[in-house]
Amino acid sequence: VQLQASGGGLVQAGGSLRLSCAASGRTFSRYGMGWFRQAPGKEREFVAAVTWRGGSTYYADSVKGRFTISRDNAKNTVYLQMNSLKPEDTAVYYCAADLSPYSDYPDDYWGQGTQVTVSS
Repeated sequence: VQLQASGGGLVQAGGSLRLSCAASGRTFSRYGMGWFRQAPGKEREFVAAVTWRGGSTYYADSVKGRFTISRDNAKNTVYLQMNSLKPEDTAVYYCAADLSPYSDYPDDYWGQGTQVTVSS
């Protein structure tokens, strides 16, 4: 599966962005999907995950209540709605897919990153 992330940009603290990840392949609906991020000088960290039908979602504590992951299997796309953004959310955000449809940590396939910068 190939993953193409988009939607990053520059936003002020308190603002919102929506990231999208378009996936190729007819079996997208069978994959667990998720988002990770990597800030400068830090390791990549888990942000959110969603199971194959969207029935279950998982979030890092740092984004709970602010970020929402969702998916549209008809469009082969997963989204990350980010609200109340903080400067510490600044990072390159990566889309990921997992062969396990119920994965809470999808890491089998990776897309290219999209930069999110939050100014104070």
